[in-house]
Amino acid sequence: MSRALIALGGNLDRPSVRLLKVMAELDDLPHSQMLRVSSLYRTAPVGYAEQPDFINAAALIETTLPPQALMAELLAIETRHGRLRTRHNGPRTLDLDLLMYDNQVLDDSFVTLPHPRMHQRAFVLTPLLEIAPDCDIPRHGLASKLLAACADRNQVVRLEHVYFDWGMLTLRKLGKGMIATAQPPSGPLH
Repeated sequence: MSRALIALGGNLDRPSVRLLKVMAELDDLPHSQMLRVSSLYRTAPVGYAEQPDFINAAALIETTLPPQALMAELLAIETRHGRLRTRHNGPRTLDLDLLMYDNQVLDDSFVTLPHPRMHQRAFVLTPLLEIAPDCDIPRHGLASKLLAACADRNQVVRLEHVYFDWGMLTLRKLGKGMIATAQPPSGPLH
């Protein structure tokens, strides 16, 4: 099994709720299992400033999918969540970036590893360090040192009281989560 680090972000249509839902969807990827997720963080947009703040997070999964297949799955999740690519650095419902896949260095027409700008972005490094504090980014070095060099590192604000529900995920995996029924239960409710 390989380990992959994924960045999650979005700023349209209740992004906090969406990111928490997508975290569960990452656990449903074929031949994959969620290991850790970060807290949610609020950050100002980069580039095009006339848009809402972003909500960002990171996830660590274990997978047997090769990087290209994993990237295809991430793009499919984005599409299911209404992602439209209309403006560079523009508003979006969901953005999923494959940051690292083990310590592979890869540059093909579909996937670049590590992600080419992750080492410069506090909104990526902050949640990443929460779930992988010793992360060493190939070609760039320790993520903690890279974050210290980011001028905007203090502009990444952790959202309080918003957490991924690991208990509900476990129940769902066991088939005991909240499942809609076709008919309401009969008899008195006590």
